[in-house]
Amino acid sequence: LTCNLLQMQQADATCDEANFKSSRERQPTRSLIDILCYKNIEMSTMMVSLVSIIALASSTSAFTSNVPFVSGRSFAVSRSDSSMSATLEAILFDCDGVLADTERDGHRVSFNQAFGENGLDDIWDVDRYGKLLETGGGKERMTAHWNEVGWPDSIPEEGRQDKVMELHLRKTAIFMDLIDAGKIPLRPGVLRIIDDAIAAGVRVAVCSTSNEKAVSNIVSTLMGPERAEKFQIFAGDMVKAKKPAPDVYNMAVENMGLDKSRCVIIEDSHIGVGAATGAGISCLVTKSSYTGGEDFTGADMIVDELGDDAETGITLDTLTSLLK
Repeated sequence: LTCNLLQMQQADATCDEANFKSSRERQPTRSLIDILCYKNIEMSTMMVSLVSIIALASSTSAFTSNVPFVSGRSFAVSRSDSSMSATLEAILFDCDGVLADTERDGHRVSFNQAFGENGLDDIWDVDRYGKLLETGGGKERMTAHWNEVGWPDSIPEEGRQDKVMELHLRKTAIFMDLIDAGKIPLRPGVLRIIDDAIAAGVRVAVCSTSNEKAVSNIVSTLMGPERAEKFQIFAGDMVKAKKPAPDVYNMAVENMGLDKSRCVIIEDSHIGVGAATGAGISCLVTKSSYTGGEDFTGADMIVDELGDDAETGITLDTLTSLLK
């Protein structure tokens, strides 16, 4: 039908145009009727064109109307998963048992030497010290021990707090001498992860219940001054409540202006895991000599060590995958 209509209109237009040209030859001077007649030819031609366009559009829709339009498809393609994934902002390390396996051959030895120098008969063997590690903090550990077994006669009740402080200061000095002597090495993979973090712009901090001077000495002596400059230290009595309370990690996040959802804590004990989960921060556990059999419920990943080999050990990508 459309084709017949087009053919009829084209024939009428051709005839009208021929008649018009013939009349013009007979009448050189164009009259109003001539003009109107010519305009009628133009209108007929326009109608033919319009009908042609409509016919073409109709035939095209027959091929395209069955193709569905998927809203937002181009938006989805333009967004990649990597642009949506979180980036690692900071690694918060525990110190003892994470940076170095300090407890058995470092702190324990230092406590025993301090006791001996002060005429105390207490000697913490490996098993006893392992039990005492359930209490966070050196001063708190001595207090818990003597509350359990009885206080030495040489430490009067009114002077207990001062004596514990004195013993802890001496123990810390002995411990730092051991570090300076190179008797306490860093654990496998620690330097590799730290170097990778610094190179990638990932911030690093140590959050520990140990004495601040001892922690700083471990970082500066065992890692070197250039790495030490990149660290922030949160340790000792900076917070009132020690692990498993989350206070030290909350302090680090606040002082460093961090986003908890972009941080990972590296711990070695169930006490540390409790602090990490209390702070609401992802946690990786590297088991140490004393903590291998502990319950690490709440940890996001548990490994024996970070590992010196990047192919088989923990990497920044591994830590990023733990972000909440």
